[in-house]
Amino acid sequence: MASLDRVKVLVLGDSGVGKSSLVHLLCQNQVLGNPSWTVGCSVDVRVHDYKEGTPEEKTYYIELWDVGGSVGSASSVKSTRAVFYNSINGIILVHDLTNKKSSQNLYRWSLEALNRDLVPTGVLVTNGDYDQEQFADNQIPLLVIGTKLDQIHETKRHEVLTRTAFLAEDFNAEEINLDCTNPRYLAAGSSNAVKLSRFFDKVIEKRYFSRDSNQIPGFPDRKRFGGGTLKSFHYD
Repeated sequence: MASLDRVKVLVLGDSGVGKSSLVHLLCQNQVLGNPSWTVGCSVDVRVHDYKEGTPEEKTYYIELWDVGGSVGSASSVKSTRAVFYNSINGIILVHDLTNKKSSQNLYRWSLEALNRDLVPTGVLVTNGDYDQEQFADNQIPLLVIGTKLDQIHETKRHEVLTRTAFLAEDFNAEEINLDCTNPRYLAAGSSNAVKLSRFFDKVIEKRYFSRDSNQIPGFPDRKRFGGGTLKSFHYD
């Protein structure tokens, strides 16, 4: 099988929100039975059919870079993490629907990855407003995913999901809410699966078909993957 073109997508969020479980579900279509803390960065690969079912259909590798650590880390830790932010084509922002702080910290994660490590006003002001101008010129596709939906009581879901919907609006991104221990949330043909496919199509479009080929500059692209099997890498 010929080598496939690939794109690099960061998976960012606080420790414990379920990033590793999410990446495993996306790449292996299986529930991660024994998740552990990610040290450094773990990379897994998903095979994606761009514009599936159309004459333009083409298969790509989606590299999902699960970055560990805390957004409140010391500057030395942040500078070490920065090596993972080179040449990115998309970002998946992951938060725990039962943990409001993890939702707020997505602003900090995104600014760190976009090399604009500023204090986000929306986390600090009392009325919850956020300065969307900080993302006005961002050309990197974003997707917001909320995890642990199963842990929210039915009577509280509307309140929680209404609050978190503003996250996607701030980032000009689509939103997916799910339970990483239940593959049905990403079943083929579901609204979540459609949103996910649309996001990956957008990432590929920006990387290979946009005149600007928008991505964050950094180190030269690594050698493309060959073969048809999924591969997993760990950077500790």
